Amino acid sequence: MSIHIQTHSSDTVVLTAQHGENLARTIFMGGLWQGVPLCSGLGKCGLCAVRFVKDAPDTTVDEVKKLGKEAIALGWRLACLHPSQPCTIELPEPIRSPRVARTIATTTGDYAVAIDLGTTSIHWTVLINDHPVASGQELNPQTGLGADVMSRLAVARTPEGRTILRDLILDRLIELLASMTKTHQGRCTALTISGNTAMAYILLGLAPDGLASAPYRLSYTGGDEQLLAPELPPTYIPPLLAPFVGADLSAGLTALEDASHAEPPFLLADLGTNGEFILTLSPHTRYCASVPMGPALEGVGLSFGRMAGPGTITRFTLTPHGLSIHALDGTAPPTGITGTGYLSLVALLRTHGVISETGQFDTGTTPLAARLARNVTTRHGEPTFIINESLYLPASDIEEILKVKAAFNLAMSTLLDAAQFGPADLKQIFIAGALGEHVSLKDLETLGFLPPGCASKTIKAGNTSLQGTEQLTTDSQARYFAESLPDTIHPLDLTGDTDFGDKFIQRMRFSYVD
Repeated sequence: MSIHIQTHSSDTVVLTAQHGENLARTIFMGGLWQGVPLCSGLGKCGLCAVRFVKDAPDTTVDEVKKLGKEAIALGWRLACLHPSQPCTIELPEPIRSPRVARTIATTTGDYAVAIDLGTTSIHWTVLINDHPVASGQELNPQTGLGADVMSRLAVARTPEGRTILRDLILDRLIELLASMTKTHQGRCTALTISGNTAMAYILLGLAPDGLASAPYRLSYTGGDEQLLAPELPPTYIPPLLAPFVGADLSAGLTALEDASHAEPPFLLADLGTNGEFILTLSPHTRYCASVPMGPALEGVGLSFGRMAGPGTITRFTLTPHGLSIHALDGTAPPTGITGTGYLSLVALLRTHGVISETGQFDTGTTPLAARLARNVTTRHGEPTFIINESLYLPASDIEEILKVKAAFNLAMSTLLDAAQFGPADLKQIFIAGALGEHVSLKDLETLGFLPPGCASKTIKAGNTSLQGTEQLTTDSQARYFAESLPDTIHPLDLTGDTDFGDKFIQRMRFSYVD
């Protein structure tokens, strides 16, 4: 019952086949794909491609679309689409997301740490004397066991799954703080970790029964300190506000209201694999909602989706010579496209009529656009826009972006309707999370995320969760504010609405729907 693996470096690894698991998960748990931003069973990213030396399994339609008939004939398959069973395979060199660390100041001594624990990525800040001295980000090591909140929770429903997930993150946190202790020549005296409710439950090893199925409920509400491991100091977990509106939002509101004094009425939209929204009407009244959005905006799950790093494309423009690509670190060849890059491309094609309001490829509205539309072809039976010789945009990727747009639109319009507000009544809209720093607000309005005319009142707020977590690490008054929030929150259950499906479908178009 063994899986024999020949790695790109000519090592031989033997793993035990795991009944009921897929091959990708077995390889991940064998330690071979740590740091690889897998879409975890969606069959989209292609990062789990392996070559069967013999007896390759039958293919799926998704594999043919992603890999092509020639690669299929050579034995290439997507490991996430096949069961974990005895085989002999070759593994190409993994494409890993980079770990990024930045030095802000060279101060040394005892330190505090603020961590934003996202479903896809981890962001952190080291503070000495209440001032940031270092920051960084990296892939959440749990990603190989589920790319979105619900798939991660499915793993966590069993005691064994909870232990595996918890150990993955705790081991990395212990390693990270040990490195910080060495670098800053002091000890960690305070640690605050914010994240959505699923990430908080997994971090604490709690059974997620109230989050895994309706009716959704919280058995733990945060706002206290927890001892996670002997190697870590007592850890403050900010309040969880609703079943799927977590400590990341209580931290975000702390950053906006307690520190920046944002003036109501305003909307905070924190966009990641789970979209979390809070409409603040006054210091005493806030509506909140959440909606699943998937990992696409974080650079995971689309055909060439990648987290930001050298060579990743973040923006597209149209010049008289055609499509122009803008990538991080211009010396590196483009290897993938970030979530903001995908939005930039689709917004550009939408603006010039190469993509219609309903997400279909079209002929373009100007001679230049018509020339651009000639890049639309059929690839493996699917309409596809060819970007260059190695990158392309299939219709299925556009559909994924439409789903994200529909989810955002539905959450925003439902919150405004509950408060009997219109978009014009909002003083400000804050975009946070995966899009909160680099996205073009014009692109969001073009694609219908934002109502017409709202880009001018929208602010790219960056990682408000991390900003607020920094305050909650060092400021007792900030904790007092955060712990007052639950009494002001009125949750709305979008997915529990019997018309949810119809409302979602109505918003599957690149225009804002009230």
